[in-house]
Amino acid sequence: MPKKNAFYAQSGGVTAVINASACGVIEAAREHRDEIGTVYAGLNGILGALREELIDVSQESVDTIAALRHTPSGAFGSCRYKLKSLEQNRAEYERLIEVFRAHDIGYFFYNGGGDSADTCLKVSQLSEKMGYPIQAIHIPKTVDNDLPVTDNCPGFGSVAKYVAVSTKEAALDVASMCDTSTKVFILEVMGRHAGWIAAAGALAREADGDAPHIILLPEVAFDRAQFLARVQKTVDEKGYCVIVASEGAQYEDGTFLADAGSVDAFGHKQLGGVAPTLANMVKEELGLKYHWALADYLQRAARHIASATDVQQAYAVGRAAVEMALSGKNAIMPTIQRGAGDNYSWSVGEAPLSEVANVEKMMPKEYISEDGFDITAAGRDYLLPLIQGEDYPPYKDGVPQYARLKKVLVKKKLEESFDV
Repeated sequence: MPKKNAFYAQSGGVTAVINASACGVIEAAREHRDEIGTVYAGLNGILGALREELIDVSQESVDTIAALRHTPSGAFGSCRYKLKSLEQNRAEYERLIEVFRAHDIGYFFYNGGGDSADTCLKVSQLSEKMGYPIQAIHIPKTVDNDLPVTDNCPGFGSVAKYVAVSTKEAALDVASMCDTSTKVFILEVMGRHAGWIAAAGALAREADGDAPHIILLPEVAFDRAQFLARVQKTVDEKGYCVIVASEGAQYEDGTFLADAGSVDAFGHKQLGGVAPTLANMVKEELGLKYHWALADYLQRAARHIASATDVQQAYAVGRAAVEMALSGKNAIMPTIQRGAGDNYSWSVGEAPLSEVANVEKMMPKEYISEDGFDITAAGRDYLLPLIQGEDYPPYKDGVPQYARLKKVLVKKKLEESFDV
């Protein structure tokens, strides 16, 4: 049976460990040269396939590919581009199949979240109908930790570690100055509909009463009066109050506290900043001095403080995707399965994409405290293993050294271009 080439692409918001998955895919594929031909990567994600801008990964050295394991962001380029449904725009999917056919690509590895899982599934289905079957494997990636079936998502453990550490360090700063300076500090973190990242702030605590004192989750309806009362009570008792707020904090009717009034490329509401919104409430109602910060891209790019567990899992699902494809599997996603017992363990499982695509996993009620401002012991037990271990990148002259790719594009074979 003749060898088929492989195509790998990164999708959506990047993480500190998405390149570790890329490393896993490429290294595994290179170990199977008798079964997989050339590995291509999409320049800027799925757009690379639509535009026929394919990076020839064989032009990258063994050392450069190995360095991807400790390199943050999307080394091949990612994008926020949601393919429409087959009914709305079949041409996009047909274009993907045409490009794959032109370059003899039989394996499609798509590294992303729920939207990319949907794309992966549709490519698999349509390719069969078009007479050029593609083995499509989705590789999980999202800092939001909101993919179903899998115990956790590669990318989350590292952002959780960053938020826990940043909360702890900022809280020490505020505590040391609160007598004459800032009384309230608010850290805004990612999490549009699911509060996993904000919940990780609780891991900063060593003892009862330590910061953070308030955690705001999208799963809990925001009550202005209750929030302000808790802030004032905390300041009265401790001298200061530290808050970790999810960007998706919302009122009971579903309105985001920080709705900017627009949507992004995926149709998601653009959020205008929950931290300054909360800070204004504190100023207007309580008259307390405050500071706020946006973790923003810093939280998902912080490879220097990545979770070793997260790095290992990201690499493992990349390798597993290749092994699954070579074993004949299709339209599936490698998952992380948590082992039983008190000592944390994990293994790689799998899930059909029909159970993954466009499904969001929220924080379960048993992980959220009764008053809605904290997490429970069960929530902490779930989160804590995911931030364990350090996996520092190499340093030179005081700063981390990351992979630098050549990104050599292959010659286009299709005469027609494709506008996106």
